[in-house]
Amino acid sequence: MNFLAHAYLGGEVAEHRLGGFLGDFVKGPLDNAPGGLPAEVLAGVELHRRLDSFAETHPAFCRSRERISPARRRVAGIMVDLFYDHFLARDWAEWSALAAGDLPRGLAQFSAGLYAQAEELGPALPQRLAAILPRMRGDDWLASYREPEIIALALDRMAQRFTRPSARTALCGAGAELLQDYAGFAADCRAFLPDAQAFARRWRQARGAPSGPPY
Repeated sequence: MNFLAHAYLGGEVAEHRLGGFLGDFVKGPLDNAPGGLPAEVLAGVELHRRLDSFAETHPAFCRSRERISPARRRVAGIMVDLFYDHFLARDWAEWSALAAGDLPRGLAQFSAGLYAQAEELGPALPQRLAAILPRMRGDDWLASYREPEIIALALDRMAQRFTRPSARTALCGAGAELLQDYAGFAADCRAFLPDAQAFARRWRQARGAPSGPPY
């Protein structure tokens, strides 16, 4: 899962959604995390990591990885993460109605709130995210994921950040595979998200956080 799905699965606690959103930018043990991040934001980062582990063995997510061509199999997880964000963005009105908490039915409203919340962290915001947040907000990356061509562009941009030529080659042009098996990826995502919601709900219940409606 990428930025949008992790924020969505954070549930009704805004800090958990923010932690899910910025989780990829926080490295290492959380008890040694950079200073200034509130405890509940760090809890959202913890959920982000647990959801990543959950996804790795989920049948639908594994099925999606198998749909990726052999030449790109080494970056299949990255591709599927973005593909699932596309389907969540495309069907946001439906999924937001099923979410834990009162999420905005408009994706642009949800993403604007998330960007603003990230900016409010000030110096505590991880530097790598702080560097791209103005562009992310200006172009509204999260809402733009509803367009397949934006997913393709995001993968091409991501390819340029890899130092290994094999990874760059595998990711460049990888967005075309979304359209080659669009219905299959969509079905996998629809099977995965309710289980991920249930996993996140159990995590919130275990730590005494609001769990939202049953799924």
